Amino acid sequence: MFTAAMFAVLVAMLLALARGFAGPTVYDRILALNTFGTKTVLLIALYGFLTARPHFLDIALVYTLLNFISTIAVLKFFEYGDLGRRGGCD
Repeated sequence: MFTAAMFAVLVAMLLALARGFAGPTVYDRILALNTFGTKTVLLIALYGFLTARPHFLDIALVYTLLNFISTIAVLKFFEYGDLGRRGGCD
Protein backbone atom coordinates (compact mmCIF):
# COMPACT_ATOMS: atom_id res chain seq x y z
CA MET A 1 0.00 0.00 0.00
CA PHE A 2 2.72 2.47 0.96
CA THR A 3 4.79 1.41 -2.03
CA ALA A 4 1.88 2.43 -4.25
CA ALA A 5 1.71 5.75 -2.40
CA MET A 6 5.42 6.31 -3.04
CA PHE A 7 4.89 5.57 -6.72
CA ALA A 8 2.01 8.04 -6.86
CA VAL A 9 4.14 10.72 -5.19
CA LEU A 10 6.92 10.08 -7.73
CA VAL A 11 4.45 10.50 -10.59
CA ALA A 12 3.21 13.75 -9.04
CA MET A 13 6.82 14.93 -8.76
CA LEU A 14 7.39 14.23 -12.44
CA LEU A 15 4.24 16.17 -13.33
CA ALA A 16 5.42 19.10 -11.20
CA LEU A 17 8.77 19.06 -13.00
CA ALA A 18 7.02 19.03 -16.35
CA ARG A 19 4.93 22.00 -15.28
CA GLY A 20 8.05 23.78 -14.13
CA PHE A 21 9.72 23.41 -17.51
CA ALA A 22 6.56 24.37 -19.43
CA GLY A 23 5.46 27.25 -17.20
CA PRO A 24 4.98 30.45 -19.18
CA THR A 25 5.92 32.79 -16.32
CA VAL A 26 8.53 32.70 -13.60
CA TYR A 27 5.79 32.49 -10.95
CA ASP A 28 4.43 29.30 -12.51
CA ARG A 29 7.92 27.82 -12.38
CA ILE A 30 8.39 28.82 -8.74
CA LEU A 31 5.02 27.32 -7.84
CA ALA A 32 5.99 24.08 -9.61
CA LEU A 33 9.30 24.01 -7.74
CA ASN A 34 7.48 24.55 -4.44
CA THR A 35 5.10 21.72 -5.31
CA PHE A 36 8.08 19.51 -6.14
CA GLY A 37 9.57 20.33 -2.73
CA THR A 38 6.33 19.47 -0.98
CA LYS A 39 6.16 16.13 -2.78
CA THR A 40 9.78 15.49 -1.77
CA VAL A 41 8.79 15.98 1.86
CA LEU A 42 6.00 13.43 1.41
CA LEU A 43 8.42 11.02 -0.22
CA ILE A 44 10.92 11.35 2.65
CA ALA A 45 8.18 10.79 5.22
CA LEU A 46 6.84 7.72 3.38
CA TYR A 47 10.32 6.28 3.02
CA GLY A 48 10.93 6.78 6.74
CA PHE A 49 7.70 5.00 7.54
CA LEU A 50 8.48 2.09 5.22
CA THR A 51 11.96 1.59 6.67
CA ALA A 52 10.80 2.12 10.28
CA ARG A 53 13.14 5.08 10.81
CA PRO A 54 11.25 7.83 12.64
CA HIS A 55 14.14 10.31 12.40
CA PHE A 56 13.35 10.71 8.69
CA LEU A 57 10.31 12.73 9.76
CA ASP A 58 12.65 15.25 11.40
CA ILE A 59 14.60 15.49 8.15
CA ALA A 60 11.33 16.03 6.27
CA LEU A 61 10.34 18.85 8.64
CA VAL A 62 13.70 20.60 8.19
CA TYR A 63 13.35 20.26 4.42
CA THR A 64 9.85 21.75 4.68
CA LEU A 65 11.17 24.83 6.45
CA LEU A 66 13.98 25.22 3.91
CA ASN A 67 11.51 24.86 1.05
CA PHE A 68 9.20 27.51 2.51
CA ILE A 69 11.94 30.02 3.30
CA SER A 70 13.61 29.60 -0.08
CA THR A 71 10.30 30.05 -1.92
CA ILE A 72 9.61 33.28 -0.04
CA ALA A 73 13.16 34.52 -0.70
CA VAL A 74 12.99 33.78 -4.43
CA LEU A 75 9.58 35.44 -4.76
CA LYS A 76 10.81 38.51 -2.90
CA PHE A 77 13.89 38.67 -5.11
CA PHE A 78 11.82 38.52 -8.30
CA GLU A 79 9.35 41.09 -6.98
CA TYR A 80 11.83 43.70 -5.69
CA GLY A 81 15.15 42.69 -7.28
CA ASP A 82 16.78 42.67 -3.85
CA LEU A 83 16.43 40.59 -0.69
CA GLY A 84 17.30 43.43 1.68
CA ARG A 85 14.43 45.74 0.84
CA ARG A 86 11.58 45.85 3.31
CA GLY A 87 8.10 44.95 2.15
CA GLY A 88 5.18 47.29 2.43
CA CYS A 89 4.42 50.76 1.13
CA ASP A 90 7.75 52.43 0.38
